[in-house]
Amino acid sequence: MRIKSNNLAIDYSDNGSGIPLLLIHGYPLRRTLWEPQITGLADVARVLAPDLRGHGGSDPGPGPYSISVLADDCRGFLDTLGITRPVVFGGLSMGGYVVFEFYRKYPQRVAGLILAATRAGPDSSEAKANRDKAAMTAREKGVGTIVETMLPRMFSSKSSQTQPELMTRVRKMMASTSLAAVGGDLAAMRDRADSTAMLAQIDKPTLILHGADDQLIPPAEAEATAAAIPNARLQILPDAGHLLNLEQPEAFNEAVRGIALSV
Repeated sequence: MRIKSNNLAIDYSDNGSGIPLLLIHGYPLRRTLWEPQITGLADVARVLAPDLRGHGGSDPGPGPYSISVLADDCRGFLDTLGITRPVVFGGLSMGGYVVFEFYRKYPQRVAGLILAATRAGPDSSEAKANRDKAAMTAREKGVGTIVETMLPRMFSSKSSQTQPELMTRVRKMMASTSLAAVGGDLAAMRDRADSTAMLAQIDKPTLILHGADDQLIPPAEAEATAAAIPNARLQILPDAGHLLNLEQPEAFNEAVRGIALSV
């Protein structure tokens, strides 16, 4: 499906009925990341998954990108669809940063939070420098270089060995991301706000999901986030890395189904 929102053409998936479940993909991915959830959770929620600007089939739009801009894109997306009731808002990795920012700006529009393979804190100085290096590499050598560097670190060792077709699918997702989005996302993540202090103020049902074998964000980050959010539920999925929703879709969906039915 395709709509015009915030002066951008946005491609999105919309499946099921019930409470709106808005799912935001990570970097440098697209909405097809959520295919197991789009089909597997349609019986308990209206599952909405847009391509962020510059990803998949969505227009890149003007720069500069920021996490705040991406959160506003999500608000505009909901407005364009006429969705006024609070949504369960989930995000993976960079999508989690968007979830934090959306909650900071529009808490009244949130019924519950799903934080997958993400962290609340900002980039370290070293991480900021690495974002800039990656952006330069993408400009000089193309998005494909970023894909091949990141891909092996996205999965658990078990998934890498037993699910080669999954790695092929994710490679195609990542390779479809525009150069504008790669550079914009890296800058947005580099400059994102520190959400640590906000955690204690979150008063919505919150589900935190993390892969036990995540190579990009250690599970200790999820544990710290869960400890700081009142009554948050934490689930660490075994044999899963950064893309836990694809590696362990049944366990992921079962956990999300619980929060969708509880709000």
